[in-house]
Amino acid sequence: MSKVTRRGHRRRSPAMSVLLHGTLILASLIAIGPIVWVLLSSLKPGYAIQSSELTLFRDTTLANYRYVLTETNFPRWFLNSVIVAAFTMTIGIFLSATTGYAVSRFNFPGRRPLMLVFLVTQMFPVAILIVPIYTILARLGLINTMPALIVAYLTIAVPFCAWMLKGYFDSIPTSLDEAAALDGCGPFAIFWRVVLPLARPAVAVTAFYTFLTAWGEVAYASAFIQTDNKFTLAYGLQQFVPQFNPQWEYLTAAAVLVTVPAGLVFFFAQKHLVSGLTAGGTKG
Repeated sequence: MSKVTRRGHRRRSPAMSVLLHGTLILASLIAIGPIVWVLLSSLKPGYAIQSSELTLFRDTTLANYRYVLTETNFPRWFLNSVIVAAFTMTIGIFLSATTGYAVSRFNFPGRRPLMLVFLVTQMFPVAILIVPIYTILARLGLINTMPALIVAYLTIAVPFCAWMLKGYFDSIPTSLDEAAALDGCGPFAIFWRVVLPLARPAVAVTAFYTFLTAWGEVAYASAFIQTDNKFTLAYGLQQFVPQFNPQWEYLTAAAVLVTVPAGLVFFFAQKHLVSGLTAGGTKG
């Protein structure tokens, strides 16, 4: 049974503590287990991966990474993904931040319908949007180009991020805007110099979300890109698993390499993620 301490908090019994920590350890193992398995598989030759004998280490080698980096178009796919993700993240942050700030601070005709449209667009699955977006991009002559992917990914990222940033901007006192206006700042100067620096946690979440949206997306990439040298990483990985001869050793090595940039982005944004998500979800 739990005990009550002097400050009124309940103290867990040893049995409850063991159960709690055991559950957390089990959940952690379940979460990281597949990742560790992919990492170990990427260090095995093909025959060891397809063997019926399950082993953690067998004929460990880096040949899979060497093949992926030197014998395939992986470096080109990597560069394409970096370009698409970087532009999606930059443009997405600008559009989401300016939209969220305008809706948070200004009363203009169509304000509520605009945010309602952003909300409704989140209800449609990607599969339904591929055909209309493809038709629009084809008329603009953008099929099989990286701008096509950037535009498509922005349609996913901007509505959600604008809603989140609007909620965060609502939590920033308008008295700061008024004080800056008395000092001679215009609306954009107030946004850029006063409000945006205070919204860094929410901007970090926006950057992380827009980056991941472009980095790991497959459906739009497979529909809008047609030539090998313009594939992104997520779509290019399918080349390692043809129908009759899947090359799991190369797929696992490429999968490990794909996670590195996303892990770095998360590492630099992690201190802002919790505060940005919670603050954006309590207002608006």
